[in-house]
Amino acid sequence: MLRERSRFLPVLLTAIVGLGALSIDMFLPSLPAMTLAFGSDAATAQLTVTLFLAGLAAAQLFWGPLSDRLGRRRVLLTGLAVYAAAGTACAFAPSMSLLVAARVVQALGAGSGPVIARAVVRDLYESERAARVLAAMGTAQALTPILAPMLGGWVHVLAGWRAVFVVLGAFGAAFLVTAWRIVPETNVYAGARGAGEGGGLAALLRHPRYAAYVAAAALMFSGQFAFITGSSFALITILGVSPTVYGLCFGAVAVGLMAGNFVSVRFGPRLGIDTMIAGGTMIGAAAGVVMSALAWAGVASVATVIAPMFCYAFGLGWVLPNAMAGAIGPFPRMAGLAAAGAGFVQLTGSALYAIAVSHTDDGTLRPMTTAVATAGIAALVTFALLRRGRGVLDSTERRRP
Repeated sequence: MLRERSRFLPVLLTAIVGLGALSIDMFLPSLPAMTLAFGSDAATAQLTVTLFLAGLAAAQLFWGPLSDRLGRRRVLLTGLAVYAAAGTACAFAPSMSLLVAARVVQALGAGSGPVIARAVVRDLYESERAARVLAAMGTAQALTPILAPMLGGWVHVLAGWRAVFVVLGAFGAAFLVTAWRIVPETNVYAGARGAGEGGGLAALLRHPRYAAYVAAAALMFSGQFAFITGSSFALITILGVSPTVYGLCFGAVAVGLMAGNFVSVRFGPRLGIDTMIAGGTMIGAAAGVVMSALAWAGVASVATVIAPMFCYAFGLGWVLPNAMAGAIGPFPRMAGLAAAGAGFVQLTGSALYAIAVSHTDDGTLRPMTTAVATAGIAALVTFALLRRGRGVLDSTERRRP
């Protein structure tokens, strides 16, 4: 039984980390149709995505510290149960306002997955090894944005947008049953005196290494999320692609993320966490600038959006696993809080950024592409300044016992 657990546990953790992305990406092809069904506008419809992300972020601050005190297993099971139940509520919501509310509850349940799965990785591995494991998980997770919009598009065509939420609820129930069977308790400090203590999130954010890694991940992901929330309207409404073709386009960007994670698995241990992050932010900034320049020059096509976003996602694949491993590595007694804090800043910042971008819509590709470029440049500059000013050095990380 223990051998069976060890074999399937990484697969389940990978699926659970991707639960939030699955809940967003699978629904994206249905956004325009849902907007028409409720007689809503694009900005209001996007709340089903942005508020989901905000709820996902806030929930991590609850589940992460709770798992430090009570243990990973029971907290994870509770969160997955909430997620599965909320899927049913989303499927039968009679109005946009109630759908948005149900999505927030769904996000609260989903928030247990990413933070606890990453904390489990920290419980089991030291920083360099954790970065490699997280990158390997990220390679598999990149299949989510490839497959989820395609699956969502097919479900939408066959049974309508409400059926998408039925499928999401079924995924949640399946994860709950599987986690109940195979997830062990990995937090050796659970219930011990001082477990989960250490000054809270504010103290973590004052830690120079933690701040640098969290900032890099949050800024880069903000650019990716600006694309996620705006891509359905950019590609379907402006460029006129079908929901099924949209899923293929979105999947092409996810291949870039998967390729970046693969490179991180292969070369990350050799180059070091900081070098991978610096390189990834440089790639993201360059890709964003190219995409934005093309949009402002009036060159609007699927290729001028997807090709640069492929490169941006490739750089993001370098940044995310290394930044997460660097952020949570020094805090074994607060792995849940450290993972939660990183996730909260990343997701909250991205949601606020996407909301701001949605209100600049002018019927062209310029707002979305400019947002991607701005985020990439900000990530590059911010990480460079924090690394130089606060002494975040690869050599320090490699010498850590």
